[in-house]
Amino acid sequence: MDPEFWHARWAAGEIGFHEGEANPLLQRYLSRLELAPNSRIFVPLCGKTRDIAWLRQQGHRVVGAELNQSAVEALFAEMGIVPEIRSLGELKHYRGPGLDIYQGDIFALDKATLGAVDAIYDRAALVALPEPLRRQYLQHLRVISDSAPKLLITFAYDQSQMDGPPFSIPEQAVTRYYSDHYRTTLLESRPVAGGLKGQVDAQEAIWLLN
Repeated sequence: MDPEFWHARWAAGEIGFHEGEANPLLQRYLSRLELAPNSRIFVPLCGKTRDIAWLRQQGHRVVGAELNQSAVEALFAEMGIVPEIRSLGELKHYRGPGLDIYQGDIFALDKATLGAVDAIYDRAALVALPEPLRRQYLQHLRVISDSAPKLLITFAYDQSQMDGPPFSIPEQAVTRYYSDHYRTTLLESRPVAGGLKGQVDAQEAIWLLN
């Protein structure tokens, strides 16, 4: 993961991956995690996703990790929250009611700093990482989250027609990445309306990993 690549994308406003409302697949399938009220959900590489506000509206607490500072500032501003901010070594901790965001390299976030989480929602992290970094990320996530159950959103498309991110992660890859530690259940797969980035036919899928 090249930090400068993502900082440049945010600086240029090239954030087509940012959805203007909570992801419909998240809204449809959050209940499959069978979470108790006030559960703590980890959203890695969260950007300023509207999914966070929606999860809080469902009565849950959210903890996120995001590389780009302007994305974190925009997230809090759009929710009308003035965060408490403190430095934690390589990270900055932004805190508000029911919300903790750690800004910086996710690999600098350890288990003690993250704290206990009840579930993970990964919409934009795994698909953002090139293959060599994916397994390192998956191992890191398992360690810091105690292999918490998760909802995972992926895309599948012909990557010879378009390079990522978001990268293509077909069903076989999900099974390969997760089957040693999770039961993998495909909840839904649907075509991306208008194609991914308007360039290539693609399927968006949501998985339950538990």
